[in-house]
Amino acid sequence: MDVQEIIKKVRELEIKSKILTRHIFAGEYHSAFKGRGMLYKEVREYQHGDDIRFIDWNVSARFNHPFSKVFEEERELTVFFLIDISASSLFGTSQTKKDIVTQIAAVLAFSAVSNNDKTGAVLFSDKIEKYIPPKKGKEHALYIVRELLTTEASGKGTKISEALRRFSNSNRQSSICFVISDFIDPGFEDALKVAAKNHDVIGIKVYDKMDRILPDVGMLEAEDAETGTRMVMDTSDYLYRKKYEEEFLLHAANCKSVFEKTGSELLHIRTDEDYVKILQKFFLKRNRN
Repeated sequence: MDVQEIIKKVRELEIKSKILTRHIFAGEYHSAFKGRGMLYKEVREYQHGDDIRFIDWNVSARFNHPFSKVFEEERELTVFFLIDISASSLFGTSQTKKDIVTQIAAVLAFSAVSNNDKTGAVLFSDKIEKYIPPKKGKEHALYIVRELLTTEASGKGTKISEALRRFSNSNRQSSICFVISDFIDPGFEDALKVAAKNHDVIGIKVYDKMDRILPDVGMLEAEDAETGTRMVMDTSDYLYRKKYEEEFLLHAANCKSVFEKTGSELLHIRTDEDYVKILQKFFLKRNRN
């Protein structure tokens, strides 16, 4: 994309994200992610039903009348995005994985901005391609989106553990961490365990329908985008297609198991699905818990 195309795309994502944040995710994002704790705000006269543990005895003695301490949630959060931009993210039938990953990241970033939260990002392949420290504000969120649109990975593979370690080492304070990837990487469980001890980690597994189901088109030559391995597949063979789907389902189940072991959550979003509905359902579920 040239500069004008990038500006246009960023503007489109900004407008769409703001609309979704305002009309669909309003309040739901805020409720889904809790602040770091409670801050003292003020005292007021005791009211029926107030917790007696919060009575301010010094003020009450001074005015010869009970007064209660009032607290409010310490709302400011840091929301981090670990975004896979490896070679496999460029695959897709209706749209590429990277296209929908960018949209998801934009919506979540502007949801964070609307709640005055900080946003930061790690763009990764089999190495750290770019680290963006967390900051507040719309301009910073737009910068993350621009970098996601324009950064070309120098590595082809995927190492989620590298991104998780960089995030954990750079963020000592408890944060919200979205890991957005197709998770074509078998070795990230240990790094996820470490991150999940101090942070609220949510995985978003983005996949294409052809990652799961091969079309029946006869002999097909394909190349693995990350390893460069070439293979010939007989897609007219029902057993071959069945085994291909079983391998996908096994991988999806393994990913889910890894996240569950660490007490984290994993969403699955297909490139041709309405990711808005899936995110909204996720927010509502967390609000009920």
